[in-house]
Amino acid sequence: MKEYASYRGRSRGRGWLTALLVLVILGLLAFGALEVYIGLHSRDRMAGDPQVMVIFGCQVRRDGPSILLRDRLDTALDYLEDHPDIRIVVTGGKGDDEHMSEAQAMYDYLTARGVDGERIWMEDKSRNTWQNINNTFALMEREGWDLTDDVLLVSSGFHLARIEMLWDRVRTGILWDEVYNDQYSSTLAAPVSHVPSRVQMFFREPLALVKSFLFDR
Repeated sequence: MKEYASYRGRSRGRGWLTALLVLVILGLLAFGALEVYIGLHSRDRMAGDPQVMVIFGCQVRRDGPSILLRDRLDTALDYLEDHPDIRIVVTGGKGDDEHMSEAQAMYDYLTARGVDGERIWMEDKSRNTWQNINNTFALMEREGWDLTDDVLLVSSGFHLARIEMLWDRVRTGILWDEVYNDQYSSTLAAPVSHVPSRVQMFFREPLALVKSFLFDR
């Protein structure tokens, strides 16, 4: 009897280990699928005729934009050289550890490099990507812009999958009675030259994507 009880205990233990192993494997497969999805969106994609460029903010340091944010701004500047008439929105508020809003830092960076400040509108209240997008639509509407204008979304490559998902979600909610197929979103993927950020975002962004999919509504 004791030998049978001991065997039953070992069998039950192996069952828990098997279930745990299955969960770990499923988790790794899901994580891998999310990384593939993010990777597929981490590239330039041009569609339609963008009339508005939206540059998404990132951390600002005492000496100016962080490396990650400079990558985004320099990518935007390269495009602006050949498209001098496109309107620009810089979006990002002031974090608790920042001395100015991300939008202001981006405005200063762009105008210091020759971009006409009259072309730039600042959305400086948001604290996350969901707020970035909602506040950008509100700004465009307030300034009398056509919300069906084609747009160019600029951010780090890893960020674009989440931006596109949320941009389409907000735009569909606002323009549900419009001919949606006649509106286009393009993307510019900025490189990530800061290696620690690249590593951090490899692990963080899949979780952020799931969180946004479930809760940002």
